[in-house]
Amino acid sequence: MTGNFTFESHREFKQATTTVLEHPGLTDIELDFAEVDYMDSAALGMLLLLNERASGRKVTLVGCKGTVKSVLDIANFGKIFEIR
Repeated sequence: MTGNFTFESHREFKQATTTVLEHPGLTDIELDFAEVDYMDSAALGMLLLLNERASGRKVTLVGCKGTVKSVLDIANFGKIFEIR
């Protein structure tokens, strides 16, 4: 992912994650936030929905920094996702 992760990213994010979730034998999902500069509350909602759709598979958020890391910390997403 790159740039801003906002409501405008919804369609692209859902398509990409749906494709990934269809892979048989998938046990872990890793999202790379190294090139994401900003995320809004809609992005938080998309992550929560992904977590539900993952059906117990581990979702890890990597490369979180700056504003993105702050937003995830404030929302206590470290209790839901592994954040590296």
